[in-house]
Amino acid sequence: LCCQCGVPIPPNPANMCVGCLRAQVDITEGIPKQGTVHFCKQCERYLQPPGTWIQCALESRELLALCLKKIKASLSKVRLIDAGFIWTEPHSKRLKLKLTVQKEVINGAVLQQVFVVEYVVQSQMCEDCHRIEAKDFWKAVVQVRQKTVHKKTFYYLEQLILKHRLHQNTLRIKEIHDGLDFYYSSKQYAQKMVDFLQCTVPSRSKSSQRLISHDIHSNVYNYKSTFSVEIVPICKDNVVCLSPKLAQSLGNMSQICVCIRVTSTIHLIDPRTLQIAEIDGNTYWRHPFNSLFHPKQLEEFIIMDINRVHEKKKGAGAGARSNKHTLAEAWVRKTSELDTDHQYFCCTHLGHILNPGDLVLGFDLANCNLNDEFANKMNPQHIPDVVLIKKSYDRSRRQRRRNWKLKELERDREATDTDDERQYQDFLEDLEEDETIRKNVNIYRNADIPVESDTDDDGAPRISLAEMLEDLHISQDATGGEGAEMLT
Repeated sequence: LCCQCGVPIPPNPANMCVGCLRAQVDITEGIPKQGTVHFCKQCERYLQPPGTWIQCALESRELLALCLKKIKASLSKVRLIDAGFIWTEPHSKRLKLKLTVQKEVINGAVLQQVFVVEYVVQSQMCEDCHRIEAKDFWKAVVQVRQKTVHKKTFYYLEQLILKHRLHQNTLRIKEIHDGLDFYYSSKQYAQKMVDFLQCTVPSRSKSSQRLISHDIHSNVYNYKSTFSVEIVPICKDNVVCLSPKLAQSLGNMSQICVCIRVTSTIHLIDPRTLQIAEIDGNTYWRHPFNSLFHPKQLEEFIIMDINRVHEKKKGAGAGARSNKHTLAEAWVRKTSELDTDHQYFCCTHLGHILNPGDLVLGFDLANCNLNDEFANKMNPQHIPDVVLIKKSYDRSRRQRRRNWKLKELERDREATDTDDERQYQDFLEDLEEDETIRKNVNIYRNADIPVESDTDDDGAPRISLAEMLEDLHISQDATGGEGAEMLT
């Protein structure tokens, strides 16, 4: 019989039934039933004392271990058998743990008990988020510069950074006149960015550091690092004049060339022979050259007559030729001089898309003053009268029919210029015309603009729907709205 209530029981060392034993002994005594957990809203991490912030999902093993560590000292007198979460509404700021413990009580009897520990989730901003919010706290800065008027290379670089998520560790991105400044909380992130830039665009870099403070007792130095990255001042559709030595080393190309693309190298084409060459950053800085014209100096020409050249004899030591372009000889006239009979003869690499009557943009070398050290030393007979750059289409119509969009970096802008919008439209048109650049850019479908039929197509290049990505919009948070199902 139980010594307390007299109920018949199987013999046990305590001579008491379970009910009386639980009434006499509480094995959870001394274990806290409530606690607090600190959570950073900005980065969604939990504080693991004393100073570590860790990423934990709700009801995960990591969060369970974090909560158990807070009562680890109290659990030393009992044996923990089981632990798990009790579901709570995610916005309640409560975490409930159901624990099962065992302990040996009177005369060797083992008692098992289940109890609940409730944690209150308190908001506390971590140190990293404090630095981000301060915006002025940084340990390293990467200053990206390009000394050119047109920002095509920068727009391309921005899309590469977005695609590879290189902007996630930045504290702040600031846009200035000649480029961008990326601020980082550590030197390692900045060095990673510099390495990425040197792999994606032809550039050169310098680094320096400034001593902020020095602890003489622990020999700890606090530096601020600055990385300067200069991108080559050559953009797509620029006409350049190479040095004689460089032109000869590239397979006896003409000195007057057109830049058709800038990726990790500068891609040049000779409009007279279709000969192509690639110049990397190191070669450029050893033999620098400049663009002959400003993009605003592009003039509109009309094709009067054009003849495609199928056979062109290769010169001595000539390099590779482009298979995507067609060599042609054309007679052109400026649209501003249609009332005159003055025509220009030129060789062009655009023979595959040009027909008589087409409008084309180009540079007039016959009636301009070339202020370039290499061009001034050239034989005038070797300088073409006109260099055609690209076919001209109706810009406003292309803009209306553009059913895709790009993402942009969030950055602190200075006063935006109307010229920036025109340059951005130029970059969008380049994406439509050049499939090679398009492969490195994430293009998203713009659902606001309907897809038009091709019956009124004017022949302008367009991006197919197969190359577009669906933009993901999450209008609510991950737990859904009121009455919505939980997302796992």
